[in-house]
Amino acid sequence: MSPLSIGAPLAAALVAIFCGFAGVALAGGRRFRYIVPASGLLLAGVALFGLIPELAGEIGWGPTLLLAGAAYGALTLLDMRGYAVCPSCSHGEKFAGSLVAATAAHAFIDGWGIAASRGLGATGAAITFAIMLHKAPEGLALGGLLRQSAPRASTAAALCAVAEIPTVAGGAVGFWGTPPQWMGYVLAAVSGMFLFLGVHAISAAKGQPEPTVPAA
Repeated sequence: MSPLSIGAPLAAALVAIFCGFAGVALAGGRRFRYIVPASGLLLAGVALFGLIPELAGEIGWGPTLLLAGAAYGALTLLDMRGYAVCPSCSHGEKFAGSLVAATAAHAFIDGWGIAASRGLGATGAAITFAIMLHKAPEGLALGGLLRQSAPRASTAAALCAVAEIPTVAGGAVGFWGTPPQWMGYVLAAVSGMFLFLGVHAISAAKGQPEPTVPAA
């Protein structure tokens, strides 16, 4: 794998990290309640109107919907059992460690999705671009949430970086460990994950409590 091939997942991680730093600095504002649902709407749109139709044309509607549904169901089961998989799935928890772990899993999926979408031409480029856009509000939301959980702004900023670096690891796994003939099936599962993350982010905005930030 050349250095250029990992460039997109690395760029996505850097976008999220820098936006996370901004979120730490701006935490406490009312506008943060709109950042996560905007990010979720973008991801859900990518899955429904870009990824799933494209994959249905390549591997068929049956396998596409089956794998997407299985991935959606798996994340739903984890969520129901209390294992959060994204910043908006934290159910009001104030523990920075669980939030970082959940976001790291989410970031890994983002990186894997970027890597797996290579070779899809214009659709793959659109998927990568949409994930890049999604990483900006995700980073802002993560920074704001971590600032509420961490005792110091510097700690929250460092945790943002730790949470988003797995984007690069997911990209590496996608480039190294995903055989080309399996790409469509992997992306079908990824589309279900994106759909879950998007729907959950939109629904989680309802009843979101007012943000509180500890003193620096």
